Amino acid sequence: MNRFGKYGKFLVYLVLVVLINLAGITLFFRIDLTKHHVYSLSTESQNVVKTLKEPLTIKVFFTKNLPAPYNGIERYLHDMLDEYAEAGNRYFNYKFYDVSAKGGEATPESIANQKLAKDYGITPVQVRNIEQDQVKFQKAFMGMVFIHGDIVDKLPAITSTNGLEYKITSTIHKMNNKISTFLALKGKVQVKLYLSSSLNRVAGAMRMNNLSSVPEKLKKVVEGLNSKYYGKLEFVSLDPATDTNAAKEAKAHNLLTLKWPAFLNRQSGVKEEAGSGTAGILVQYKDKAQKIPLIVAEQIPLIGTQYRLEDVAKLGDTISGVVDSVVDINEKIGYLVDHGTAPLSSFASMGQQSKPALENLQKMLSDTYSISRVRLKEKGIPDDINCLIIAGPTESFSEYELFEIDQFLMKGKSLALFLDPFHELQVQRNQYQFNQQGPVYLPNHTGLEKLLAHYGLSVQEALVLDEKCYKQKLPQVYGGGEKAIYFAPIIQTAGINENLPFMENIKELVTIKAAPLELKKDTLKDNGLRAETIFSSSAHSWLMKGRINLNPMFIHPPTEATQMKPYPLAVLVSGRFPSYFAGKPAPVKPAKAKKADKEKGTKKKAKKKTTNPVGNISESGSVIATGAPGKLLLIGSSEILKDNVIDKEGNSPNATFAMNVIDALNNRVETAKLRSKVQQFNPLKETSAAVKTTVKVLNIAGLPILVILFGFLVLWRRSARKRRIQWMFSSGKKE
Repeated sequence: MNRFGKYGKFLVYLVLVVLINLAGITLFFRIDLTKHHVYSLSTESQNVVKTLKEPLTIKVFFTKNLPAPYNGIERYLHDMLDEYAEAGNRYFNYKFYDVSAKGGEATPESIANQKLAKDYGITPVQVRNIEQDQVKFQKAFMGMVFIHGDIVDKLPAITSTNGLEYKITSTIHKMNNKISTFLALKGKVQVKLYLSSSLNRVAGAMRMNNLSSVPEKLKKVVEGLNSKYYGKLEFVSLDPATDTNAAKEAKAHNLLTLKWPAFLNRQSGVKEEAGSGTAGILVQYKDKAQKIPLIVAEQIPLIGTQYRLEDVAKLGDTISGVVDSVVDINEKIGYLVDHGTAPLSSFASMGQQSKPALENLQKMLSDTYSISRVRLKEKGIPDDINCLIIAGPTESFSEYELFEIDQFLMKGKSLALFLDPFHELQVQRNQYQFNQQGPVYLPNHTGLEKLLAHYGLSVQEALVLDEKCYKQKLPQVYGGGEKAIYFAPIIQTAGINENLPFMENIKELVTIKAAPLELKKDTLKDNGLRAETIFSSSAHSWLMKGRINLNPMFIHPPTEATQMKPYPLAVLVSGRFPSYFAGKPAPVKPAKAKKADKEKGTKKKAKKKTTNPVGNISESGSVIATGAPGKLLLIGSSEILKDNVIDKEGNSPNATFAMNVIDALNNRVETAKLRSKVQQFNPLKETSAAVKTTVKVLNIAGLPILVILFGFLVLWRRSARKRRIQWMFSSGKKE
């Protein structure tokens, strides 16, 4: 009976454990104990799926039983999509498709699912697998497709869980915006093919035999995309060789034009006459257009320049991305492209090698915003942008241009200024000069200084040097070791203001050639502005003023510690800014000189000033004296935006900071928090030498001392017990 009772209890416990596990699988419940809730959906993600107004279906194609480190991604996706479904409404759905082979052989179901994945543009990636001490390569599907209305988007290769929530939420948000934009779109987006018929004469000689079939193929691609864009795309084929208007348009948009001399066609044996032809694709909506190359020139060593025709059938994704950019699906953000600012693309930096392009920043911005290139000298600041970025200007602003920037801020909008304190000039060497001379640094005066001074800010004409800086590893040829680059301070956790929501979980930053900022507290207080320091240099930093020489061989820290202190390097000011032009007449926009006058180079005599028949007219209301609540970001360096600081993938702390601070200026703090919560860099807090010595002593001598003390304690207890027993026996004898 007892035996049966034991087995009965065991069976009851076993059934209970199984039922608890089944309930745990059925009833979704997790506790996220991480500091920044890395494994839980953020508020931004929950809001995005709650506001869905059309069905969204996510199809996941993931191979099972993958080797490390890919084996946990599918489980992570399951848990995350469960949370999305729980937070979302009835329009959110997802499904996992089995693409794995059973026992090494593909089943009809897995074959069909693999074909479906490839139809959506999900192709298998190659992963490394170690089996029985052998390195093998395995093809695996690791992608997901988003279907929202008629819009289809995808994440083709999910090889890491890092930043996955941000990618999913951003994709859903972008698709939501795309549907709303195209449903409200007036007119059609034209996909124009400019292809000169004259190119057919030289296509064979250039090994582009399929050139004549390009119009029909491109038309099919556009028709396929049209079903996803609610019929808003229109294909137009133009021949610049016979259409003069098409030729003018192609020239205006700088499409590729090829010119060739007379030559003997080896294929036909006919002598071809000299000629020219244009080829290119232009995606245009109203007055905004963007080109896509159709023929690519490639420089091959020992052979020369070869021309390659793009595979038109594979241009669908490229055209789709350009259409999204032209239509401005995302929120607009302005970037100043004149006044010597850093160019966004390498095409804009042709001829100015001293200004590297901010291509990585442009790529990250384009994923979230529609970049509007602002030309202040020509058209001014558009009214449809709420944030303007000015990075590294080197040319002076006129009074009217300063007035436009000032009034832009007065409208309650945001301004991001990345100002360099010095303008770097490269000294040209002659052929007889053997000693290499470094660049010359001249003070950079653009006129923005007086606006900032009026608000209560200034950029000092100095560079911050810091002992806590980037260390360059020297090659063994030069003795090895490290060389401190003092003008590249490393901003550690102590110098970062983590009270700002968009700076959460950013533990370290690097700056280059940064100027210290001066906050005039009295002026800021009188203006009713709130200034917050975003990050500062360490307490071991000092300034380089006057003659600037950044050769590391000639930079040495000061001997006196009193010359070192932290300096603010980035500030965010918010509030109602007072206009610099308040109480002053509004500057008049200078009139443009006529084209005929420029060509002739003549100087016309000033005409006799006419008298206004009404008399002197006074004006008011043209200057906004005190603006609506706005934001001003000021950083004393544009180097923080360059490609050598911001990585291409956008995963580094510097890349996260750049996007987060721009999101904060556009009132998208929750998006910034979502992006930065996956930052994995978490350095240890620095400890003093005294603490390190104490810990070492405790580790070396502490444990033996504890053992000795414990031994004395045991000996004392034994002695006490022995005395107690002796006392008990001695007292018993007396009785």
